[in-house]
Amino acid sequence: MASDSQRPVQRPSHRRSVRGRRIVVATAAALAAGIGAGVLVMNANADAVDLYHQSLPAKDGWAASGSGTTGGSKADSAHVYTVSTRAQLVKALGSVSDTTPRIIKVKGTIDAGTSDAGKKLTCADHAFGTGYSLAAYLKAYDPATYGRKAPSGTQENARKAAAEKQKKNIVFRVPANTTLIGVPGTNAGITGGSLQVQNVKNVIVRNLTFSATEDCFPQWDPTDGSAGEWNSAYDSVTLRGATNVWADHNTFTDAPVFDKSLKTYFGRKYQIHDGALDITGGSDLVTVERNVFSSHDKTMLIGSSDTDSTGKLRVTLHHNVWKGIVQRAPLARIGQIHLYNNLYDTTALNGYEPKYSIDSRAKAQVVAEHNAWTLPSGAKAAKLLSGDGTGSIAGTGNLVNGTATDIVAAYNAASSKKIKTTVSWKPALTAGLQTSAKNLANELATTTGAGVLK
Repeated sequence: MASDSQRPVQRPSHRRSVRGRRIVVATAAALAAGIGAGVLVMNANADAVDLYHQSLPAKDGWAASGSGTTGGSKADSAHVYTVSTRAQLVKALGSVSDTTPRIIKVKGTIDAGTSDAGKKLTCADHAFGTGYSLAAYLKAYDPATYGRKAPSGTQENARKAAAEKQKKNIVFRVPANTTLIGVPGTNAGITGGSLQVQNVKNVIVRNLTFSATEDCFPQWDPTDGSAGEWNSAYDSVTLRGATNVWADHNTFTDAPVFDKSLKTYFGRKYQIHDGALDITGGSDLVTVERNVFSSHDKTMLIGSSDTDSTGKLRVTLHHNVWKGIVQRAPLARIGQIHLYNNLYDTTALNGYEPKYSIDSRAKAQVVAEHNAWTLPSGAKAAKLLSGDGTGSIAGTGNLVNGTATDIVAAYNAASSKKIKTTVSWKPALTAGLQTSAKNLANELATTTGAGVLK
């Protein structure tokens, strides 16, 4: 790990302008010349803005509320790090109680499944010495002999011990006042890891690909639903009690192991994936923009239960691409959630068959406007939403296959649990809101996800 003694070379950035700046958008001619897509952000003196020190622009969603979200933008040179291994990332993050502003530049792909010395670790390595084995676990808790009660005893204790070993290796606690950002042109990301932003404030996560976040030791819960479920523990990024967080230009995917390849035990899929980006535990003032969510099942949870924190869970989602997503894009509870200019492609991808896009429940107050859905032949707009009969979804200007569609009316016409159509708040932090969703597919194809920022 290197502590950068000088500010990095300034580069053009794919960010909309901050107040007082002008924007120059790359043209098709520039693309042909190999300059690359994106937006060059310049200040009044025509100096390129430093990507690594950028803060969330004014009025850019809920995370711009209050004191705004600046991450590590105030970091001194001693707290600017470049990391390319798990051990370097752990050292750069330091103690979660240290609130000194820091910028952590991720160069290349960090494999979280490695030891401090860089050795590749397997699930067998984590299980070693605990007494756990999947075969023994399956034998011990087979519903045919054990019954449908929560696992307990020797093998469940061994599973917990093995899971704790994996957790210590793959979970990264992010301190307050941190910017974690991928270095352009290096395929920056974290594979097999889980970022945890818990009970801290002012964090920025940008330009990273999160892949293969997998639980080696899913827990069998025979009481989950009518047939039981295998439940995994790790989100690629999880926000719990976090405030003022900006997640921008990231890519989330299960690749390379997709759910269709997972085995089945006790008649249920042995699920090793949990959420992609979950926002729970009273998290608040979050902006999630220009990310790509791809090939995943339970993608984004806002509020972990119907009794999560009232008055919080205020989240903005805009200009994101969702493709090959089964559900929870997002599932929203309690909070005030604004979704605008998102693109949903509901075509099956890598075996992921969409169930619904947006779920509003537990009195959630969702405003969804000027989003676009692409449905394959035979799919129905009535299947785009879900709810428990207490949530609301307001908003207009949504398109389905290019046609203006009242998606709530379509859902309500086919469902007994009606979604309410009014909310008690009006979004005010709406930077970049486009009042037409017609060109979203073309625009977002080249302006979202990791690798776009320059």
